[in-house]
Amino acid sequence: MNVVFMGTPDFAVPTLEMLIDEKYTVSAVVTQPDKPKGRGKKESMPPVKEVALAHGLSVLQPEKIRGDEAFYNHIQSLNPDVIVVVAFGQILPESILNIPKYGCINIHGSLLPKYRGAAPIQWSIINEELITGVTIMYMDKGMDTGDMLLKKEIVIDEADTYASLHDKMKIVGAEALKEAMPMIIAGGKERQKQEESEATYAALIQKSLGEIKWQASTSSIDALVRGLNPWPGGYTYYKGEVMKIWKAVKTLKQGEGAPGTILEVSKEGIFVKTLDGSLCIQEIQMPNKKRMPVSEYIKGNTLDIGVILGI
Repeated sequence: MNVVFMGTPDFAVPTLEMLIDEKYTVSAVVTQPDKPKGRGKKESMPPVKEVALAHGLSVLQPEKIRGDEAFYNHIQSLNPDVIVVVAFGQILPESILNIPKYGCINIHGSLLPKYRGAAPIQWSIINEELITGVTIMYMDKGMDTGDMLLKKEIVIDEADTYASLHDKMKIVGAEALKEAMPMIIAGGKERQKQEESEATYAALIQKSLGEIKWQASTSSIDALVRGLNPWPGGYTYYKGEVMKIWKAVKTLKQGEGAPGTILEVSKEGIFVKTLDGSLCIQEIQMPNKKRMPVSEYIKGNTLDIGVILGI
């Protein structure tokens, strides 16, 4: 089985490692170009490239695959049976989709047709879903609209953040593809079309989404903070200064004042009034400060009870 693998970030690594471990012939690994990273802006390889080089695989890093005739000709010359795509970072043109014998296969981070698009993991948490999962799907020219071959469910824990759910999903995705590969080789007779009437879209996350509206319910604010951790992070304003919120828990504490009012400050955290209760903020980051537990922050700083956050 001749495979061309396309992927870039850490999310794609377990799938590439699975293909290698299962002795599939990976004739090329296609990933995004190296990029400057960190304060020194040193060129950094994508995680997928590091794994590929460690296993002696051929690595291709086209700046832009659409319209790149040389890239198209090279992939065609490899004569892949299948192209596996996991968080590659570029949209594949129809010309590439049509090359492999068994098609282009994608691991998508939701139970399609729900949460098509760029940020399914984040939105599943933000929208307070209880279950999510991965879908092994055939790619077509639409945005996550291709036929589905296999699904694996994942329970969303009430403490899950984007980071923790991402890490669960990348493992389950690799396991799902391992199970699906024999089905693909056999012609994919189990594939099913998506029900368009059930489709939802997971739009790209914008930094502005992180601003907390304290007039919302405790559970929805908690879900927003978790769904945007580690990027871009939930935030509010304390006396006009940005307060990033990295960790918080739901509470039932009641108190007087408008939503956003600080009800109590202790080693447990900052208790803030919401629409239907309160949220206990446990880890924050103030301007020009490191992120730290509230219990540490209040040792050298004061947070006033009665202040309304967000203004």
